[in-house]
Amino acid sequence: MAQPPAQPDRRRVVITGWGMVTPLGLDVATTWDGLQSGRSGVGPITQVEADDLPVKIAGEIKGFDPGAYLPYKVVRRTDRYARYALVAAQEAQAHAKLVIDEGNAHRVGILIGSGYGAMSSIYDHARALDAKGPRAVSPLAGVTGAIDSAPGEISIAVGATGPSRATSSACASGTDAIGEAARWIRCGVSDVVITGGAEDIITRLDIASGGTSKALTSRGGDPAQASRPFDADRGGFVMAAGAGILVLESEEHALARGAHILAEVLGYAASSDAYHMTTPHPEGTGMRRAMAEALRDARIGPDDVDYVNAHGTGTTLNDPTELAALRAVLGERAEQIPISSTKSMTGHMIGAAGAVEAIIGSLVINHGVVPPTINCHAPIDPLVNFVAHTAQRHPVATVMSNSFGFGGHNAALVLRRWTLIPVPSEKKTESR
Repeated sequence: MAQPPAQPDRRRVVITGWGMVTPLGLDVATTWDGLQSGRSGVGPITQVEADDLPVKIAGEIKGFDPGAYLPYKVVRRTDRYARYALVAAQEAQAHAKLVIDEGNAHRVGILIGSGYGAMSSIYDHARALDAKGPRAVSPLAGVTGAIDSAPGEISIAVGATGPSRATSSACASGTDAIGEAARWIRCGVSDVVITGGAEDIITRLDIASGGTSKALTSRGGDPAQASRPFDADRGGFVMAAGAGILVLESEEHALARGAHILAEVLGYAASSDAYHMTTPHPEGTGMRRAMAEALRDARIGPDDVDYVNAHGTGTTLNDPTELAALRAVLGERAEQIPISSTKSMTGHMIGAAGAVEAIIGSLVINHGVVPPTINCHAPIDPLVNFVAHTAQRHPVATVMSNSFGFGGHNAALVLRRWTLIPVPSEKKTESR
């Protein structure tokens, strides 16, 4: 396969580290093992009382003891979603072997996506206010309940003094964060960005809302079989929590410090449906535009895509709309490559989903193993390889990762195996 041409007009953006906290495990290695084995992280809800809720299953984070990772004062002032982000960021920084000091701190940015932020803490503070009055509200409520608490805490923890902010675009939040972080690096705003997404909305309020709106599956029986992307018997998504954090760097910065480069962020694009708050455009126009423009930004064509990590939520409307959009953008290539939804195992981590799935796409590039879409017993399109039930080996150099959210938010990333592309000697001379 031809390599992308040298791009002297913009900085190349590479991935040098990653970290995860997911329903399948508290780090990347455990999560990846679970994905390859087709293990489900969905189970009965335990972190809130669920007996009277319309939905009683979710993808919870199991066995997570924040005190084992974080100082007491940090645990005390953070919501679970921010703790997940912090722990994943710790893993990502260690994996990247990134040292932040006085000499480079101002060139390191933080950009974290979340669809809803600190919902658990906001819910608890509101209940305390109603039950016991103003004096019962913690003085830390304004900090704990802020959607920017995750990037703020990460910035403090690692000592990064570059730009630090949160971004929110529902289920596209994690993907948008990575894409915008890549733009910071391309434009020279930062040399390094710690970026990704985090979410924890397994609250009574959010499960009740999702259940009554029929967005969440109400399927009974074995919880492991509840998330069914691209299956004819799908009935909604499974709410889940988690975080995925990456270290992005400019290629020259990564090479200068001798970092191990894991993959390249080759392209990104986002669009809006401008159609409906919860229903995708019936023709998938926004989805198509995001995918097509991500390919254009990557300067490659449909035939260069080797695997798609689909948004694949398992809802009645999303799956066929996304599939039609993929066919429209990729053409015949949609029947020639694997297209899987790892939400079948993790559930839908909302703002964290796109970030976790970008890491998964990069792992596929590195290992040549495509995780399955479990529970896909009756595929909605028999001509498409949804990698049903069992992981498959495929040579993969280029991955498209899709995220589409309520509000008509659409985002797509293109990731590629990194290779060093020599710059012509005359260009080297000009840059001195």
